[in-house]
Amino acid sequence: MEPALADPSKWQQFLEGFELFRDPLLCALLAGGVLGFLSVYVVLRRMVFVSAAVAQSAGLGVALAFYMGIHLGFAVEPVIGATALALLATLLLMMDPSRLRLTRESLLGLAYALSGGAAVLVGDRIAQESHDIQGILFGTAVLVTPEQLRTVAIASLLVMAIHLWWYRGITFASFDRIGALVQGLPVRLLDGVLMVSIGVMVGVCARALGALPVFAFSTLSAIAALMLDLRLPWTFFVATLAGIISGVGGYMFAYFFDFPVGGSQTVVASLLVAVAMASRMILQWAQRVR
Repeated sequence: MEPALADPSKWQQFLEGFELFRDPLLCALLAGGVLGFLSVYVVLRRMVFVSAAVAQSAGLGVALAFYMGIHLGFAVEPVIGATALALLATLLLMMDPSRLRLTRESLLGLAYALSGGAAVLVGDRIAQESHDIQGILFGTAVLVTPEQLRTVAIASLLVMAIHLWWYRGITFASFDRIGALVQGLPVRLLDGVLMVSIGVMVGVCARALGALPVFAFSTLSAIAALMLDLRLPWTFFVATLAGIISGVGGYMFAYFFDFPVGGSQTVVASLLVAVAMASRMILQWAQRVR
């Protein structure tokens, strides 16, 4: 039996219905690229679980928006709920937990567990939207509405414009905080811009694609790039490219092999890490046998 990918009718259906797939592909490209870029900060600053907690909070924000519309008659756009809760979680995680005799890991665990549990409880009370809630949490949604694509595109353009404009300052403040303070850079402002950027992108992308692939884009892209031991600008470039490949490649894989989109995008991101790891091992072996 021929593989499904080689079935010309499948390609023909894809090409004929490309207008239907165009928006999800563009959304995956933008979300994967920008979150892949930001993932370098997330991984090098050891904030991997910050991304997980913020993505989980975005899922809770969407669930609360549905709940308010159904049970309280107070309509709130789900993307606003996702962005608001993602920003709230980001600001909470920017606090100094030592004042409360807590470690940062404790605060992360609390934020992740509370938002995840609350999303399940709220989802239990809005059974008519349970499919949407599952799609948001695990990325099983197939289609992206024009409004969601427009929101992701605007957020992506704004975030990338700011980060390319302030690239030197943000990287200096992120990876050499003391040196940046000595040079007189506004470290707290630059930190705030970075954290708000992560919160906004995670919020709007989680509403469109789901929390699971958003977490994969914002962590695994940088892990794959860092395996190659490149200079920092090239690491940002490769991480951005890895995010794009994960988003677009995962969507294509899900379409041709009939798998859930979010899970496929996450698996493709993980495979890129495996490929980078294998490349690094081969290079190290080649250097030893010279």
